[in-house]
Amino acid sequence: MHLFLTDTTQCPYATLSPDESKHCIRVLRMQPGDELYVTSGDGTMCRARIVDPDPAACQVEITERLPDYGARPFKLHMAVAPTKNNARMEWFVEKAVEIGIDRITPVICDHSERGALKTDRLERIALSAMKQSLQARRPLIDPPIKLLDFLTNLNSHIHTFTHSHIQKYVCHCVGDDRRTLHQLYTPGTDALVLIGPEGDFSPHELNRCLTLGFQPVTLGNNRLRTETAALYALTALNFMNGWRGQITQAIKQSDNHANNQTIMQSLIVLVPEWLARSNHSSNQTIRQSCNQQQHP
Repeated sequence: MHLFLTDTTQCPYATLSPDESKHCIRVLRMQPGDELYVTSGDGTMCRARIVDPDPAACQVEITERLPDYGARPFKLHMAVAPTKNNARMEWFVEKAVEIGIDRITPVICDHSERGALKTDRLERIALSAMKQSLQARRPLIDPPIKLLDFLTNLNSHIHTFTHSHIQKYVCHCVGDDRRTLHQLYTPGTDALVLIGPEGDFSPHELNRCLTLGFQPVTLGNNRLRTETAALYALTALNFMNGWRGQITQAIKQSDNHANNQTIMQSLIVLVPEWLARSNHSSNQTIRQSCNQQQHP
């Protein structure tokens, strides 16, 4: 299945961008009449066929529309402090999109080591990951915002959620009142998760989060990097919603062995806790799949 991007899927015909056209015609050598899939990132997947194989502006005829393709009954929003090394943030965005996410907001915290972030490259990475994982909805990448400003204008950031009840979590490093996502999250509902910088949230920031109803969460005893903590939480929420197939597919699609190991370690840490609390046999299948990927 070859998936390409187009500006719109609402007309009988669509034209691929110059880059997409070149890849389709010059690289894949597709011909008139060949079938392919196109999406504009609005959630609609379209079956189409080539009518004009122009390598600069390939035109296709849409033959079938699949609205809300792969839509999930819940939405996940991660507000994450940018990492000092920009490549780590880019890696998180790529893997988060492959696994399943609806919105990413970079938040600048008191202890952040990076005070600015260009999101144009992150948007391109998210778009590429959407295609790689054969999804039809482009995740939203917000411009960076200070955490306290994000919290002050919280309602404007969560208006896109599906449900009126949104579960809000803040993951931080200290405190006896923290609980696991497994203990707190109700599957099938929308969630907003805050992930701080490697210096953690400041006491003032944490108090503000708790005042606004965020529930304090622990991600285990290990000290995690920011991007690892964010992917850990995202994987946990997708897993608890039964989105196991997309997680394992994201592992298989990763083209970097070291990144594969990071995702797998995240899953392998998560799975035993769920196995201890659940009798679902499918959890054992996921665990075996992880082990096979780790030890080929």
